[in-house]
Amino acid sequence: MTKVNLLLNLPLLDLYQAAAGLGRANMSSMLAPQADRVMALSEWEDRWQEGRIGFHRPQVNKMLEKNIDKVLNGRTGVRFFFPLCGKAVDMKWLADLGHSVVGVEISEKGIRDFFEENNMTYSVETVASLPGAKVFKSSEKNISLYQCDLFNFSSSIEGQFGAIWDRGSLVAINPRDREKYAALIISLMATDCRYLLNTVLYNTELHKGPPFVVPDEQVHTLFGSHCSIELLNSVEALTDRYRSWGLDYFTEIVHLLIPKTS
Repeated sequence: MTKVNLLLNLPLLDLYQAAAGLGRANMSSMLAPQADRVMALSEWEDRWQEGRIGFHRPQVNKMLEKNIDKVLNGRTGVRFFFPLCGKAVDMKWLADLGHSVVGVEISEKGIRDFFEENNMTYSVETVASLPGAKVFKSSEKNISLYQCDLFNFSSSIEGQFGAIWDRGSLVAINPRDREKYAALIISLMATDCRYLLNTVLYNTELHKGPPFVVPDEQVHTLFGSHCSIELLNSVEALTDRYRSWGLDYFTEIVHLLIPKTS
């Protein structure tokens, strides 16, 4: 008898429990091929130095543009946080709209490239509370980018934020660090924060990552106790780059997470 037929012969409560169990099993099998994959920070820095940054997009992200009104929710002058910001042009776009941006990136080259490629002057300061870290501040726009390990950053540095745009951060950190990552992000969310999260799905047997697959079920596991979660978009985004990895599908998913009121 198939799993489906077995489910159809169960009482309703047991049916719900069995379906949930199948979901967990499917998630586990999807995550297993990448569970032990580890990228050292030095590897990310090497990618920047060698120009292997296929994850960078030279245009404003369409998912951000499409959902910006839901993120802003009528607000102006919103403080945005960009985890693992790279040189995302989204940061200048938001600053041009009157918002402020704080980003964290391990690569100093990525940060300097952002300012230089956007013809922005900037200052560089050490960060007393973050030994070894630097903060790069735009002279024209309200943009501050911290060059440090993301997990050394905290709300004690820049407070909490009204919005977070996570285009390639959760999918870039090592899978074993996701619970620690979720705890950090939650700690950075102000009560009115709106967190736009972009994840990806593909066959993990065919590519070891990054970017790493983060199933919707895991988004709920990581953030569901603290945030309400709304699925906004799910689009097929297979390109020649992903085909070269041997993939036959590559789905981008966008969720909007909002802190639950106590």
